[in-house]
Amino acid sequence: MSELVSKADALDAADELAAARKQFVLDDEVVYLDGNSLGALPVNVPGRVEDVVRRQWGELRIRSWDESGWWTAPERIGDRIAPLVGAAPGRIVVGDSTSVNVFKALVAAVRLAGDDRDEILVDATTFPTDGYIAESAARMTGRTLRPVTPAEVPGALGDRTAAVLLNHVDYRTGRLHDLPSLTAAVHAAGAYVVWDLCHSAGALPVGLDEHGVDLAVGCTYKYLNGGPGSPAYLYVRQGLQDRFDSPLPGWNSHADPFGMRGDFAPAQGALRGRVGTPDILSMLALEAALEVWDGVSIKAVRAKSLALTDFFLECVAAYVPEGRVESVTPVAHAERGSQVALRCEGAGDVMKALIERGVVGDFRRPDVLRFGFTPLYVGFADVERAARVLAQVL
Repeated sequence: MSELVSKADALDAADELAAARKQFVLDDEVVYLDGNSLGALPVNVPGRVEDVVRRQWGELRIRSWDESGWWTAPERIGDRIAPLVGAAPGRIVVGDSTSVNVFKALVAAVRLAGDDRDEILVDATTFPTDGYIAESAARMTGRTLRPVTPAEVPGALGDRTAAVLLNHVDYRTGRLHDLPSLTAAVHAAGAYVVWDLCHSAGALPVGLDEHGVDLAVGCTYKYLNGGPGSPAYLYVRQGLQDRFDSPLPGWNSHADPFGMRGDFAPAQGALRGRVGTPDILSMLALEAALEVWDGVSIKAVRAKSLALTDFFLECVAAYVPEGRVESVTPVAHAERGSQVALRCEGAGDVMKALIERGVVGDFRRPDVLRFGFTPLYVGFADVERAARVLAQVL
């Protein structure tokens, strides 16, 4: 144990991101490894929200739509997120939930593909809501829905394929899927791809523009630390923006929103992804939260993420009796997100015991312990302690 403790201390001493931890509200007595469900609170957010409530809303009231920049918040905050997912300004709009944005993106992708393509492929291992929405989108567009694993996608593509909905990182196992090659395969078949980035944005490079991704969605309350229920975002590739046909047109996505015209004329660019009045309180809390990324390299975040997960697996192997847990997260760096999932008998009770002892992860039925590693505030001493406490519980 002493060797791993010393190694953790050395790794923490060399950590170029260590100072970022001070920007979060954290309890030193707790190891928080659930940032892949809900990110920690940045210290500047409460003050910013108080200003929004007391001054912008309380004093300026309606004037804040202009004077406080409320009206332009969806695209302004989208431009703050853009570098974290490899997008240029003007590609992302913030608003609505991930589920709503999945619906908008998938139906728009089907419309882009045209009437002669009648099949939608969906990740069979996806988060359930994505599957529910894909099934509904297929029904309303008159398409057939075909669930396949990401590995099966290249062989399932064909002339019938209109759109493909995929997750960048599997929420259960932490498996990272090959976005560049899968996107290229979808395009070679003449179809459009929608990527769900909920478990990758803020944890690793994505490269949306570089790899020609058509459409993407993601939440902001995990590795982006936007707060519970913070608004999601929608990415539309620049070359598709003038043809993006949202199934949810609203007055906020109208070319002349205050003209109150009876006919709909879509706005230019990613603004077509807007629908109704933005949720200003949570949106501006998110904007404040994103300030922790100032001066932070996503490549450095990825390097630390891999180092953290490598070290956790090393500590688990050293501390936990053989056969008590089985990692279902890939060992290969190219296939791993920023979490480790361990299969364990009685996992639900084990996680309760861990939380009682100050190690917070989460449990996924029937038998998976999930540990998320947010590089901005998780250190190597945290990792060593988590593995040691896990061994004690088991």
